[in-house]
Amino acid sequence: MEKETKKSLLLITFGVVLFALLMHFSEVIKILQRGVSLTLPIMVGLILAFVLNVPMKMFERLFTKLKKKYPQLKKMPVTSLSLFATLACIVLLIGIVYTMFVPGLVASVRSIYNVFMENMPKWLSWLRSNGMDTAWISREVTSWDFNKLLTQITGNVGNVGNALGKVVDATTSAFGVAMNVMMGFIIAIYVLLSKVSLTRQCKKMIYAHLSKNHADKICYISSLVNETYSKFFSGQCIEAVILGLLIFIAFTVFRLPYANLIAVLTAILSFIPYIGAFASCFIGALLIVMVDPWKGLLSIVVYQVVQFIENQFIYPRVVGGSVGLAPLWTLSAALIGGNLFGAIGMIFAIPVTAVLYVLLKDDANRRLQRKKIDI
Repeated sequence: MEKETKKSLLLITFGVVLFALLMHFSEVIKILQRGVSLTLPIMVGLILAFVLNVPMKMFERLFTKLKKKYPQLKKMPVTSLSLFATLACIVLLIGIVYTMFVPGLVASVRSIYNVFMENMPKWLSWLRSNGMDTAWISREVTSWDFNKLLTQITGNVGNVGNALGKVVDATTSAFGVAMNVMMGFIIAIYVLLSKVSLTRQCKKMIYAHLSKNHADKICYISSLVNETYSKFFSGQCIEAVILGLLIFIAFTVFRLPYANLIAVLTAILSFIPYIGAFASCFIGALLIVMVDPWKGLLSIVVYQVVQFIENQFIYPRVVGGSVGLAPLWTLSAALIGGNLFGAIGMIFAIPVTAVLYVLLKDDANRRLQRKKIDI
């Protein structure tokens, strides 16, 4: 009877609280927004720590093996060295990308713009000969004139009040974003340096306030999420680097234009399984067609051959089934995540779906075992 009374009181309390929240919905939203703005650096730091922990664990395993192999390294601070090595690798990677690919990217974008502007009169003439009104296209292209845009910006400076207000707003916004990122990075470093003690403290709180079954379930799900995301991010990073380099080498060998641009685009879009490969191939071919239609067709053939070789011989050995999802569920997760949250949703929806898939599979197996059904 006491349990039933407690359940009734909980339901009544929940109903009253829900009714109060709905009656003051706008105030609740404002409070939530204020809470998010206050805790934004912490959330940014936790996300950065979660992402940086993936390569950091690789260095931790390496340094731990070295400590076991060489007793003189017994006092080596594994966690600190692993974090330093991770940050050093990130800085090195950014430096390599900046020195090797950024100049090529800038040259490719400038070349695309020049080719587009040179061929625009011929394209407009062809469209007019087929009875299409091209006046609006001409107006849009004219608005892309950088010199005209610079003149407009200079002319608007005369309105000192509005210009100054916009500059102050933009500076304040940029400063706020920079401060959030910087504070988040500092928080991420502290979280990574003390992740062992933080994990132990969280487990103590969970097991102290919940039953053992519920605490075990939460710890299992947390471990599953961590393992799934680690496999996904590490696998996709390796996939992105390998595929981007292969595309760059293949396009350079066949003397196809925009090799730098298409290689970087391929590496970025490879985080979106299936869809990213088709998107980067289509965009690359579209850019090359503006220079030479036959090279555009050749780029599609070269891209598909490289993609086939990478999928058949490299990806299964280097990455494998990183999230353990069948292609149907992977593609469905990417499409649904993309429709809900854009490109970020397409990337993060896949490991989320993998976690839900494992949990549902375990639950179904337990239910079948209780029912003594063997399928």
